[in-house]
Amino acid sequence: MTPISFETAAVHAGREDFRTLGVHAAPLDLSTTYPVGELADAIRDIDAMIAGGRPERNAIYSRLANTTVDRFERAFAELEHADDAVAFGSGMAAVTAALLVARQRGAHVVAVRPLYGGTDHLLESRLLSLDVTWATPDTVADAIRAETALVVIETPGNPTLSLVDIADVVRQAGRVPVLVDSTFATPVLQRPVELGATLSLHSATKYLGGHGDVMAGVIATNHDWARALRQVRILTGAVLHPMGAYMLHRGLQTLAVRVKAAQATAIDLAARLARSPAVERVYFPGLPGGDPRRLIGRQMTGPGAMISFDVAGGFDAAATVLREVRLLTPAVSLGSTDSLIQHPAGLTHRVIGEAARAEEGLSPGMLRVSVGLESADDLWADLNDALTAATATATAHEPREAVTV
Repeated sequence: MTPISFETAAVHAGREDFRTLGVHAAPLDLSTTYPVGELADAIRDIDAMIAGGRPERNAIYSRLANTTVDRFERAFAELEHADDAVAFGSGMAAVTAALLVARQRGAHVVAVRPLYGGTDHLLESRLLSLDVTWATPDTVADAIRAETALVVIETPGNPTLSLVDIADVVRQAGRVPVLVDSTFATPVLQRPVELGATLSLHSATKYLGGHGDVMAGVIATNHDWARALRQVRILTGAVLHPMGAYMLHRGLQTLAVRVKAAQATAIDLAARLARSPAVERVYFPGLPGGDPRRLIGRQMTGPGAMISFDVAGGFDAAATVLREVRLLTPAVSLGSTDSLIQHPAGLTHRVIGEAARAEEGLSPGMLRVSVGLESADDLWADLNDALTAATATATAHEPREAVTV
């Protein structure tokens, strides 16, 4: 068959058997348990699942396997150009599973900030008895030890949108597997496995679902890691509900359209924010200076649809913007059809230490915007009004010199 584009694959992945089944919409399997036919066949299937594989005939119990979850996993692996994919009940469940697999191979992890606050906190907590070395993108090789089991990076980074050269980190890591949190990019813009990473992780709650109504995580990887991840999923019960898998599979069909449309609006908004006197700095890879390693066009096909910016006036001004916006929703998360705005230092990254926040540039005045599918003009009008209100509030509270009459 002639190779097809990503857009076409996103629509058709996981639907290969629809004609045989005689359906047009994906079947939804809500069973928690499955009737056993021949006991010997069921035993072979359960042995396969205990080893991290998929059943040939019978899923036995939905915590072990589910046909709807399996369909989403196969579709997503195809879009990531990976051997396999494993889905979980949340992004943090996926991160935890990857670290538990790594822990079986060694007690040391190298990580590069910034990371999502929950991932950072899990690594720092030592809950999984992992020793963590924090490195920069250029010092990963220096941080590798004999017992290093995993290198963890996120690109674009949350919330500064900094880009990390995946291929270079893979080169530095050598024998050590590299996990890339690619949530902000999605496979529309970036496919880490093609660049040598072992694991491409996504909070599927975000762009893959795309409508703010499903919570999930997924990792695209090779067959060996997939088997190990499924074993952890069985043991920890971090299963994805089949309804979530159904909604994620449906979301894949519009993924490319949504990401590209939101990205076009983000490019427009970032430029306007950069010109605003109420904004001290804009963090966006598509702006001049935002991609110093020139990874857009080489690693990513575009800058994405996430923007962060520092509001002049610090915390109070940022809080005013959140209070004044009417079209943007002041809420955490990202990747929805509607635009969201949130305060990283006070919300998503509150769980990490103040020193780490300061070191990574998470200022009290920073806001992060997940650009949705609204009109760029409407979003800018809302943001500009809120920024104007923040400036007016800050001016009203400035100390004034005494006037002698």
